Amino acid sequence: MLGVAAAGIVTGLALNLGRKMAVQAPSAFAGDWFDAVKLEHKLALALFDKLQATSDEDVTKRGALLTQLKHALGKHAFTEENVLYPALRAWGDKADADKLNHDHGYVKQYLYDLERMEKSSSGFLPMVADFRAQIEEHIQEEEAAIFPPFHAAMSEAENAKVTAMANKEGFKLA
Repeated sequence: MLGVAAAGIVTGLALNLGRKMAVQAPSAFAGDWFDAVKLEHKLALALFDKLQATSDEDVTKRGALLTQLKHALGKHAFTEENVLYPALRAWGDKADADKLNHDHGYVKQYLYDLERMEKSSSGFLPMVADFRAQIEEHIQEEEAAIFPPFHAAMSEAENAKVTAMANKEGFKLA
């Protein structure tokens, strides 16, 4: 009996490890940290597309997509907040690091509000649209204004170190 229980535990751990590897793989194989950030942004926007294509009758689908979006944004934010923003701050761009971190508070607020809202509500999709607009503004700021000079200022070795740290953090929540 003990052997069966141990085998079950080992199997469960192996499956969880495999799931985590599958979730983190796209980011890990994207290239460096900046490529991974852009890919994660693209994947989040694809979830918004799917969510915005639902109707008020698609309650279960909305709930499932919101859960996926919440997980994707949570994992992404965890990596940014624990690696990228501190590295940006250490590089000397404290104002942008603090502003981006502040934006994440509103991301969490939108996710909380959408989670609490009835998925059949006629106000659900307008709130999703407002949320998406905020996310798109945040993405534009990161991808076009803040991260390019930060990435360019670092050496290949420094970017590789940040990439390794970002992948490690992402794996924790994958």
